[in-house]
Amino acid sequence: MKTPGNFSETGFASIPVNPTTFPGLNTMGMSFVRADFKPGAINPPHFHPRATEIAHVVEGRLYAGFVDSNNKVFARVLEKGEVMVFPRGLMHFQMNVGEVPATIFGSFNSQNPGSQRIPAAVFGSGIDNSLLEKAFGLSSKEIVMMRRKFDPKATVKP
Repeated sequence: MKTPGNFSETGFASIPVNPTTFPGLNTMGMSFVRADFKPGAINPPHFHPRATEIAHVVEGRLYAGFVDSNNKVFARVLEKGEVMVFPRGLMHFQMNVGEVPATIFGSFNSQNPGSQRIPAAVFGSGIDNSLLEKAFGLSSKEIVMMRRKFDPKATVKP
């Protein structure tokens, strides 16, 4: 957790600390993550089905928030030293809005919080194209384009 992990194409890197990577956490009911953001980088909308997360900004400025079950957004810009909580099972996100890299340390109340990224879950899965077309008001070609973006191995046809 001393240094950033490998950055994704979105400019985001994370290093999980859980019983798999640090066996001393086994049966402790907690895990951690270091997340690094290049300027403008995002952690795409996602949720943790088995944990609430508290994120502490140790460097930079992040726009962070979550969406509750009534589709109300709770978001703000967090500065170094500030924290935000992301309730279990609610979609949340972060984006570096500063001109320098940003880092957060996240803590979970579960040794196995799980993580489900919304774009990959929707477009990288086997959900029928016609359902997605109706749900999002997109054409068949647009659905295929989204599938290719989130699942490059997909062999989908319009």
